Amino acid sequence: MSVGHGTLHPVTVEPASDRKSGGTGLHGGTRVVHAVGHLSGALTVPGDKSITHRAVMLNAIATGTATVTGAGLGGDCLSTASAMRMLGARVRRRWSSGELTDDLRRDPVTGVDTRDDAVLLVDGAGLDGLREPADVIDAGNSGTTARLLTGILAGQPFFSVLTGDGSLRGRPMGRVIAPLGVMGAHIRGRAGSTLLPLSISPAPLSGVTINIPVASAQLKSALVLAGLYASGETVIISPEESRDHTERMLAAQGADVRTEGLAVRVGRPSGLRALDVDVPGDISSAAFWLVAACIHPDATVTVRNVGVNPTRTGIIDALTLMGATITVTNERTVGGEPVADLTASSCQLRSVDIGGAIIPRLIDEVPILAVAASVATGTTTIRDAAELRVKESDRLQAVATHLATLGVTVVEHPDGLTITGGRIAGGEVASEGDHRIAMALAIGALVATGPVHISGAAAVDISYPAFWPTLSRIAPGCLGDEAADRSDRGPKGGSGK
Repeated sequence: MSVGHGTLHPVTVEPASDRKSGGTGLHGGTRVVHAVGHLSGALTVPGDKSITHRAVMLNAIATGTATVTGAGLGGDCLSTASAMRMLGARVRRRWSSGELTDDLRRDPVTGVDTRDDAVLLVDGAGLDGLREPADVIDAGNSGTTARLLTGILAGQPFFSVLTGDGSLRGRPMGRVIAPLGVMGAHIRGRAGSTLLPLSISPAPLSGVTINIPVASAQLKSALVLAGLYASGETVIISPEESRDHTERMLAAQGADVRTEGLAVRVGRPSGLRALDVDVPGDISSAAFWLVAACIHPDATVTVRNVGVNPTRTGIIDALTLMGATITVTNERTVGGEPVADLTASSCQLRSVDIGGAIIPRLIDEVPILAVAASVATGTTTIRDAAELRVKESDRLQAVATHLATLGVTVVEHPDGLTITGGRIAGGEVASEGDHRIAMALAIGALVATGPVHISGAAAVDISYPAFWPTLSRIAPGCLGDEAADRSDRGPKGGSGK
């Protein structure tokens, strides 16, 4: 069974820790995860990271005050909030006590760092009301913050400098800078204006028609946002469908944004109105629990209130092709986004070929999909996913390296992976400073034949600060030394019953 098409070219697997991601030193801490005999529970996941970014950023350039309910406050979204504050917007949190604070993390009553189900108030500066930042804007580890903000800053009448952490400063920005330059933007950066830090100088922007080379929501969104400040119409044409949260939200704010097939047309609006946003749970976070239930021999897990935007549900389609039964219930529309509850149970997964148009719809889920393939019957191929080499880590290399360490047969290719299903063994692996690698390895450990030591475990804070406590609740006894005596009673391979 196959989805899409592509050509595989074997390459040599090099240690992921040699790459720019910083290896095991980033996002410290080690977690030891043991297999357990049973998984179950109903849970919610953090608010969708993509939607939270946009709800804060787009309301910051709107007129009025917006309430963002259910916001996800992992490290990346905190970077966006900080950046928009530096540009003149106000972002506060309303706590259950009713108190409003500028501190988005610490409950003023309990003093506890609490980032689940946040309610944010965003006082917008207006489309033309942003102010010159007094210092360098730091996007942290967030590619979404850096790329979307570059589109906004390109159209401002002031100078700005944008940077990020060590990982982000090694990720490609040229794909954003080049088309913005065609629109008239004045942007300079390292390595021939392809890497952060960037300096962005005032320049008038003109609407153009741009064919972007990759199906990237970040690239598309950066150009859409620049189009809000351009004279004339801007048209962005993508090679494949990608997530459309920016277009949906801007249209609801009154912007002249229209989607025609793979093209997005943007006109300059007179302003944007503040938009209250109810953020659904992040399907990228839900994917870990869905796969956990599928690969474990005794499991049923329900994830409630998950965003099921069709540009994001590739992971459900892929798991279904592999033989999983993902039950979708309580379907509704919240704030213009489709939402549902998802339930997965133990099953015997089979191999599948994944590639082509489905890849942009599950690009962030490839690491956990690879874990599912590791215990499926047969050999799975994932291709057309070269974009994963320029994420928080080289995710193709990281997945190949660390699954191989755990005894999985993996062949790495320039644009994907070939994975032969079997058993996952115990061993010592690393997150490479990448939240999705850390969580994928932890889920694989739930069916491993021995304990899995994951260094750099704190990387989960980027998108899912409560991941480890949630894992412990869904799989009691799986974390730490207290589970050591249980590891020989857990599942001994295969993808379940």
